[in-house]
Amino acid sequence: MTKKVKLAYLVSHPIQYQAPLLRRIAQEPDIELTVFFSSDFSVRSYKDEGFGGVGVKWDVPLLDGYHHEFLPGIRENATVGVTRPLSYGILKRLRGGKDESPFDVVWVHGYSTVNAMHGILAAKALGIPVLLRAESWLRDRERTGLKLAAKHLFFKFLKQCIDGVLPIGTLNSAYWRHYLGDDFPQYLMPYAVDNDYFQRRSQEAIPHREQLQKELNLDPSRPVILFASKLQSRKRCGDLLTAYLNLSPGPGQDPRPYFVIVGDGEERAALEKRAADSGCSSIRFCGFRNQSELPGFFDIATIFVLPSRHEPWGLIVNEVMNAGRAVIISDDVGCQPDLVTDGVEGCIFPAGNVAALTDALQRALATPETAQLMGRRGLERIQTWSYEEDIVGLRKAIAQTTGKIIA
Repeated sequence: MTKKVKLAYLVSHPIQYQAPLLRRIAQEPDIELTVFFSSDFSVRSYKDEGFGGVGVKWDVPLLDGYHHEFLPGIRENATVGVTRPLSYGILKRLRGGKDESPFDVVWVHGYSTVNAMHGILAAKALGIPVLLRAESWLRDRERTGLKLAAKHLFFKFLKQCIDGVLPIGTLNSAYWRHYLGDDFPQYLMPYAVDNDYFQRRSQEAIPHREQLQKELNLDPSRPVILFASKLQSRKRCGDLLTAYLNLSPGPGQDPRPYFVIVGDGEERAALEKRAADSGCSSIRFCGFRNQSELPGFFDIATIFVLPSRHEPWGLIVNEVMNAGRAVIISDDVGCQPDLVTDGVEGCIFPAGNVAALTDALQRALATPETAQLMGRRGLERIQTWSYEEDIVGLRKAIAQTTGKIIA
């Protein structure tokens, strides 16, 4: 090997979950990674509508440790949609120039935006292999027959433009098989987080546990149910609030566990009103907290619950498992087949079924040892769902599409 394989990655904007993975890929001695962003809005302070318009500025490094470029922009308003952000110049960069060789392979994040398709078609025109990664799954939402027919037609076209897909897990792999066929090349690239980081931060949080418990006025002898996500309707925090109140031993009595809610969004006011109307004094609303703060909340939690509908993956589940905490998730959370088995690392319940969610809470909290054992099993399981598996899958994809590196 005398020459590195040139890998271009095209993505809309810097994403906090992706930055550590990009740094890890950049360490591969025979891969020269360049990341092309269409916008820089996420490295500036911006308002995230999913968090109810709260100003967001991530406190983890998004651009360190890997080579990146921002493509010239045409349309950008700090949101991501079919036509936003919009940029140009990718064909010229992929082609190279007098003093720069063309790229060997292009990896594109998503296919449902103008920018993503622009990158895919540019690479196709230059004869550069394309790898595609996305979060899609078949349970996403119902569509009319006309829309499904149009989608199948689109995928017939897309199949001719790409050379392989990088499924993030079981349900995503089934999606690609459905639309691209059983024989289309797939290279598993698991949806993972920086396990080492979250395990380290969870350990670092332990000496500060008492301080956070005092801040939230929590009795350390009582268990804690944690919800940490955007307060949007599809996240179904209202279902969890109802299930939590069902744990009350009698009229006017608080459930034994606390309910800690981390996050903000359109439903916060309604949830706070419901909590106040219930008369329960054991519910805490903590608002938006940045990524580096979350391990402290994982540390005080007994169980973590994500009751979402239409959740393509749920990376926060990975994070919590790295803290050794039991998890309860709905069967509409995409990571479930790969990370959580009912009764082992936590509990699974049918999305929207509050009675089943209540039962799951009772099962996980049956004894202090129950949740602790689930958490230990989860920590063991997450060890094999990491960036190292991502590197294996990516290297295999590059090797088989370019023939230029050893998988």
